[in-house]
Amino acid sequence: MKVLLLSAYAAGSHVSWRQNLLAMLPEWDWTVLELPPRYFSWRVRGNPLYWSLAQRELLEQEYDLLLATSMVDLATLRGMVPGLSRAPAALYFHENQFDYPPGKSRHSPLEARMVSLYAALAADRLLFNSRYNMESFLQGCAGLLGRFPDKVPVGIPGRLAGKARVLPVPVDVAHLAEGISRWPGTPGKAERPLRLLWSGRFEHDKGGEQLLAVLELLESSSVNYEVAVVGQQFRRSPPAFSAIPATFAHRLVHFGYIEECQNYHALLRGADLVLSTALHEFQGLAVMEAVAAGCLPVVPDRLAYVELYPERFRYRSVPDDPREEARAAVDCLIGTWRALQQEEITAPDLQRFSLASMGPRYRSELACINVCSG
Repeated sequence: MKVLLLSAYAAGSHVSWRQNLLAMLPEWDWTVLELPPRYFSWRVRGNPLYWSLAQRELLEQEYDLLLATSMVDLATLRGMVPGLSRAPAALYFHENQFDYPPGKSRHSPLEARMVSLYAALAADRLLFNSRYNMESFLQGCAGLLGRFPDKVPVGIPGRLAGKARVLPVPVDVAHLAEGISRWPGTPGKAERPLRLLWSGRFEHDKGGEQLLAVLELLESSSVNYEVAVVGQQFRRSPPAFSAIPATFAHRLVHFGYIEECQNYHALLRGADLVLSTALHEFQGLAVMEAVAAGCLPVVPDRLAYVELYPERFRYRSVPDDPREEARAAVDCLIGTWRALQQEEITAPDLQRFSLASMGPRYRSELACINVCSG
């Protein structure tokens, strides 16, 4: 099978997905084109212009399947390179543009939403990393179409739903479960503290205000804890992330990005609990990797977490009241920590997302697109 893979915004999780995909299907002949994850609005609209002119020779080759991430302007690209329409196309959604927290994006969402709608209509199959992602995209498309004044064809949401499937991003469970464990806390303490991990981009949609409130409440509790806050920082990161090292330096064992994967994975294996405060998450790979490494999850009862983790690991969702939600999170944290100390609880089993489990699913799904569309 000869496959052309197009990734218009190759952020870290997208690159990891591509690497695992090629590792799971090494016998297939892959051609990969990726664009760096910067200048979001330009990437969304500019990818067909760049590829159609700068990579035309590659695009005009014969392929059995075209696999594109959802930020690829597939409709425009197929129009500019008509030969791409000879191969069936699958559009993979790591995220969708309809479900970002309102009023906080630095980009105008309408154009990105229209691009993804047209791309979805142009594709033969739509693949989503979670059911939550799929349902929020389909609902978002229906809502967007309902706001247009006239000349909107009927049945578009149903047409999209008919070719939509859930196919999660695989997680290298075997690698994460084995290896060096390292927690950079203070050794020799009489009582071993709770080792708490938070991992995510330092942006509004990851819930920095909620995280700050959780740490403030933990500080006033009887729990002895250490915390690692891991993630990529930005020039415009929300103020809550700046307040954390200023206020909780005595609790922090790490703050900021970890460059080397092996060091990051060692930290995951050394942590007890992984906390999410996310307002926006379509699969939550950072939490999944931590759970695969042995952490117990403490996550809000919303987003993709509902389909991934049992109820005992989910705290009450109150996204409009960070303080109230933080109280629910702390109650869940303390209860989970006590259960772990008493050996009453183990991490959820994520083997169904492992490369060994997901490889056959990807092979079957992608091969079916080629056969069914041929």
